[in-house]
Amino acid sequence: MTAASVAVFASRVRADEKRIMAALDRRGVRHEHIDTRTYWSFVGEHPPPWRVVLNREIAHTRALYAAKMIEALGGTVVNSAAATETCGDKWRTSLALRAAGLPTPRTALGLTPQAALAALDAIGYPAVVKPLVGSWGRLVTRVPDRHMATTVMEYLDALPAPQSRIVYVQELIIKPGRDIRVIVVGGDAVGATYRHGDHWRTNVARGAQTEPCPLTDELAKLAVRAAEAVGAEIAGVDVVENADGELFVLEVNHGVEFSGFQRAVGRTVDVAGRIADHVAGRGPA
Repeated sequence: MTAASVAVFASRVRADEKRIMAALDRRGVRHEHIDTRTYWSFVGEHPPPWRVVLNREIAHTRALYAAKMIEALGGTVVNSAAATETCGDKWRTSLALRAAGLPTPRTALGLTPQAALAALDAIGYPAVVKPLVGSWGRLVTRVPDRHMATTVMEYLDALPAPQSRIVYVQELIIKPGRDIRVIVVGGDAVGATYRHGDHWRTNVARGAQTEPCPLTDELAKLAVRAAEAVGAEIAGVDVVENADGELFVLEVNHGVEFSGFQRAVGRTVDVAGRIADHVAGRGPA
């Protein structure tokens, strides 16, 4: 391969990025880290010098425009700008999952907090209010009844940002104290973990514990279809079970973090290695 055939875009080099770059090193793939906080390009400039860019930028808006920038120059980005844009917006993700015929909780979008309150009444309580853009379970609110829903909507109505008053609401699936994370790379489900927590939000960033989850054919196919629905080559697919064991897709993460996942599965799955293999084999379409 030519010098620096792969660029890893990231403003923060976390343990996950270090694992990926170490995996690229082991495979003899020449690569370089690009700090997105310092990267720029002219409009209409020549194609970028890398065969492929692995977009690991943690800030969603910067990740989106980094992908758009490289693609505008004729470069290849994993994940693509379209996938990043879809995954970064919960409403767009819900639309894509629904269009693919995948099972998801009942979901609605209110164009005002007052409209969202009516939608919550139609969905029934308990329910969940989520920000359109966000991760790690931040600002996700469980509303047990209409009284709490009214309080939350009054708060949202007072926020200055127009997007904050576009309200995404969803049925709360009563789960058995856990949810499931499946990692998909290049169209393959590479493994799954359960995430347990003391809180109803079972995000690892909120202290949830992980343990291996059997990757059944049903779960693998569901996760792969979810990643395909949003156009993500590398994805973390979040799935929840109801009391009857039925599976529902909650969301798809385009910049999947996998340290907790890797600790749970140990040496049975090398996530960084799978990502490195996929990127090493990826080139212009």
